[in-house]
Amino acid sequence: MSTSASNPPRPAAKKLTIGTLAIMNIVAVVSLRGLPAEAEYGLSAIFYYVFAALAFLVPVSLVAAELATGWPEKGGVFRWVGEAFGPKAAFLAMFMLWIQVTVWFPTALTFAAVSLAFVGPDQRWDEALSANKEFVLIVVLAVYWLATFIAFKGVDAFARVAKWGGIIGTIIPAVILIVLGFAYLFAGGRPQISMAWDTLVPDFSHFGNIVLAASIFLFYAGMEMNAIHVQEIDNPARNYPVAIMLAALGTVLIFVLGTLAIAIVVPQQGISLTQGLLVAYGDMLRWAGLAWLGPLLAIALAVGVLAGVVTWVAGPSTGLLSVAKAGYLPRWWQHQNPHGMATHILLVQAGIVSLLAILFVVLPSVQAAYQIMSQLTVILYLIMYLLMFAAAIRLRYSQPARPRPYRIPGGKAGMWLLGGVGFLAALLAFLFSFIPPAQIAVGSPVAYVGILVALAVFFVICPFVIYALKKDGWRSPDSDFAPFSWEPAAGGDKGKGA
Repeated sequence: MSTSASNPPRPAAKKLTIGTLAIMNIVAVVSLRGLPAEAEYGLSAIFYYVFAALAFLVPVSLVAAELATGWPEKGGVFRWVGEAFGPKAAFLAMFMLWIQVTVWFPTALTFAAVSLAFVGPDQRWDEALSANKEFVLIVVLAVYWLATFIAFKGVDAFARVAKWGGIIGTIIPAVILIVLGFAYLFAGGRPQISMAWDTLVPDFSHFGNIVLAASIFLFYAGMEMNAIHVQEIDNPARNYPVAIMLAALGTVLIFVLGTLAIAIVVPQQGISLTQGLLVAYGDMLRWAGLAWLGPLLAIALAVGVLAGVVTWVAGPSTGLLSVAKAGYLPRWWQHQNPHGMATHILLVQAGIVSLLAILFVVLPSVQAAYQIMSQLTVILYLIMYLLMFAAAIRLRYSQPARPRPYRIPGGKAGMWLLGGVGFLAALLAFLFSFIPPAQIAVGSPVAYVGILVALAVFFVICPFVIYALKKDGWRSPDSDFAPFSWEPAAGGDKGKGA
């Protein structure tokens, strides 16, 4: 996942190539930890991945490109939604972006805890340890607070961790997973799923089969982050869509091949949301005579999670700091340390993560807690996406003369088609996210849905309460947040903006 919460400065002269921009988007989006959830669908996972790419990935990427080039001032999604619907809706979008990342941390760190559990020599003991709720809770809290400490040290510190951790913990393990999985198949290994073509299209007569698949949409979340670079590529009207299509193709291939590699090797009944990837690696490495590599891969995956968490600890918090200094949060939230990091926001975020992690002790299983955290992340993130798509359509009418270096072709009809498809896809995934998945034991379905609804409502109400308490004195004297184009301070020029 990624954020459009803040726009880093762009080089004035240096241009990105199509290939470079495509790779940047792939790295920003791809994560391996969610693959076991879709491996349960076998060959039909291909259908879901392709459908989600067409209905969600492509609309998010191109809509964000138009918004980022039309409104390049600081603020990202806060800017875009605010231009269309005003500051109250903008603050909701920004808060959803920040809080969904905060909720996401325990799910990502659960994967790190499971990875660390598999560094031992006895897989049966490792699996038992990875299901131990107290162990998972301790690791989640320890790694998150370590990531927060690294973030306190500033951009240089967490950038180094993110760069090398991403290579070691995501790219290399992905290549190993795909190569070993298909080597097993081509060497005559018996696949654990049906390879018949008639299983490619899901059986839509069983509604429960598509509920868990709604989470695939959020596999592609984050492509909007690199829309801020659209002006750094030559001929963006032609080259940016090409880069996005290449990135989308590469992302889909990694997800499809990685998911099928797990489904081919691990029996469906043996797939676990938290353990499935490590079990698949274990089975593949034993088959290849490389069992000694298992603990090293487990450590690498944990390092990859730490790298991602370090990046995300700082990113959305920096965006929220910019919004806070513009006058939307009290001065206490605007405190920065000598490295320019939003220390109070980071500490509040750490407190929320710690409280949410306690759910691992309260709920009947680690998998149930993992699923609730994952679905809550989906729900909150999709609220932001719904606002983003609606804002893009609205701005075609409210600010038609605004210069847009990249513009979705087809005029208003083209925007309605692409933005509308993205909005409906996000809405569909949003509604499905409240339905308990049949594949996972989540305790009482009523309690499951009740927890999701209660948490979602609580987090949606929070920004409205904060906005209602907003005071003029909250704005920082050193805020560099430009006025919205419809504000009097912007000169009243709706067509050109601030």
